[in-house]
Amino acid sequence: MLEQYIPIGFMFIVAIIFGIVMSKLSEWLGPKNPNDVKLSTYESGMEPVLSARERVSVKYYMVAMLFILFDIEVVFLYPWAVNFRSLGLFGFVEMLVFTVVLMLGYIYLLKKGALKWQ
Repeated sequence: MLEQYIPIGFMFIVAIIFGIVMSKLSEWLGPKNPNDVKLSTYESGMEPVLSARERVSVKYYMVAMLFILFDIEVVFLYPWAVNFRSLGLFGFVEMLVFTVVLMLGYIYLLKKGALKWQ
């Protein structure tokens, strides 16, 4: 039984070794002429004006969590789409209820202004 996993383990070992070797080769063989411009922080072509340790608005995290929430819920549509014919009318009604609840939640968030960036 464990013999079946030997090729997968070998593949992981080869991938890890390949990643380490390529990283070290670029470090050893790459050009080494750093200067102040190359070592400075690059942020979309703009000069950094504040510290990286500044506070981030809670709104940013709320929008990110809402995105993840809706994104994960939409993932439930894929298995349903694959088995659509075998589920019949019951599966269709269940997914219709799921979609309506999802849309009601989205409309509620829009009405509350949760997705408006200020």
